[in-house]
Amino acid sequence: MRSVAWLERLAPHAARNLDLRLGDLIASEPDRFSSTALRVGPLMTSFARQRIDAPAMAALLEVARERRVEDAITALFEGETVNRSEQRPALHMALRSDLGSGATARAAHAQAREAQQAMARLVDALRASEVTDLVNVGIGGSDLGPRLVLEALRELDPGRFRVHFLSTVDGHAASQLLRQLDPARTAAVLVSKTFTTQETLLNAQVLRRWMGTTDRLYAVTAHGDRALAHGIAPERLLPMWDWVGGRYSLWSSVGLVVAAALGMESFERLLAGAAQMDAHVRHAPIHSNLAVRHALVAVWNRNALGYDSQAVLPYDVRLARLPAYLQQLVMESLGKSVTQDGEQVPCATGPVIWGGAGTDVQHSFFQSLHQGTDAVPMDFIGVVRPDHGEPLQHRVLLANLLAQAEAFANGAPGVDAQRAYPGNRPSTMILLDAITPESLGALIALYEHSVFVQAAIWNINPFDQWGVELGKRLAADLAAAFDAPDTVSDPVTRALLGELRRKPPA
Repeated sequence: MRSVAWLERLAPHAARNLDLRLGDLIASEPDRFSSTALRVGPLMTSFARQRIDAPAMAALLEVARERRVEDAITALFEGETVNRSEQRPALHMALRSDLGSGATARAAHAQAREAQQAMARLVDALRASEVTDLVNVGIGGSDLGPRLVLEALRELDPGRFRVHFLSTVDGHAASQLLRQLDPARTAAVLVSKTFTTQETLLNAQVLRRWMGTTDRLYAVTAHGDRALAHGIAPERLLPMWDWVGGRYSLWSSVGLVVAAALGMESFERLLAGAAQMDAHVRHAPIHSNLAVRHALVAVWNRNALGYDSQAVLPYDVRLARLPAYLQQLVMESLGKSVTQDGEQVPCATGPVIWGGAGTDVQHSFFQSLHQGTDAVPMDFIGVVRPDHGEPLQHRVLLANLLAQAEAFANGAPGVDAQRAYPGNRPSTMILLDAITPESLGALIALYEHSVFVQAAIWNINPFDQWGVELGKRLAADLAAAFDAPDTVSDPVTRALLGELRRKPPA
């Protein structure tokens, strides 16, 4: 890779911080917690245990200025063409806030409000019906977002509907699900921006045959004509738009099952929490901007310290789905090796995102995090106030959260080498006052904006996913090739098709 001027300027700071012990760094800065903590609404975030001293953070802020991060944020909110490979704006913020003054942004917000009103009418109609079960049929952002929200906010669910998710094209998923349901009391929401998504359309066919009607099929799409051609009535159709990417679409009509299950008021509170984070990111200066700070830490860990993965560790089972959600958001957005200008990226980009919910994961992969050869930066997420009546359990849960973060940072000596803990593993601590629609919305929006800032620094497009599209095209071609394997040019694929066509003994 060719040299990168801003990264070269970070090199001496990285060398100095790699030689520092986190415990010593914290001890040398008596106000380190307060000076590295930022609060936005219901979220408090501490970067005290990241391997970044004050001069290094000052250098990172200078990188943000040099890479014109503030201008990039303005362009995003104003509806400029930030998705340059597809020549589109990215206006998912307009689904939840009205912070852009440009005509494009304001028009998008007006469209979003109109769609929300239509969604509210459908929610009322569903609640007044005899439907007991809702099936959300979608994949990627059309699945992960609603799943995350419903699992996180399950305490708000009045139980009017049972909500199920069907994403994979694996027929076992559909058959296992449908055995549990009554076709006369089931409605399905087909979610596909293009309404060409293979998995979604195949599952839609299965549901349509099983239900024997299209009367309880709903669709969310940017191509309503295609949904109408599949027999979905206009009154059961909700819009999407090309200025909303799938992994940013939770805030749109994609949230129909969320609004139906939890109520439109809860969905609007989710939007309000995200809007609060939007307002902060839009107006806060970069030195006190939480999303900018989170992004700079990620860039520092990836480029200056050389960490190639990041763990997300929520200490609340309601957020167990968050690592999977962030896998798509971060890795689909930042998994790019070509700049916006069509050149090879001269440095490493997005990390591998993985994780799980504590305390379970302490008994699975934490051993590797504590004593393995590769250090992994971590985002710990805790919740101050629980929604259950077991204070002792919550106290022990939080004690584990604090203990793990401390142990990773400080390590501990042992009676021998095998019992020694090296420490010096960096982490960020995010504390939610409670899990509410507002705090969840703010948390998700924080990660969205952090991803955008990282992309701005690397000059990559966080809104396209051409690698995903390649896989889709090849899969469509190979589905047809099962009946004509000789048409396949790749010799290994052709041989594997032969194996798959061979009928194994029953």
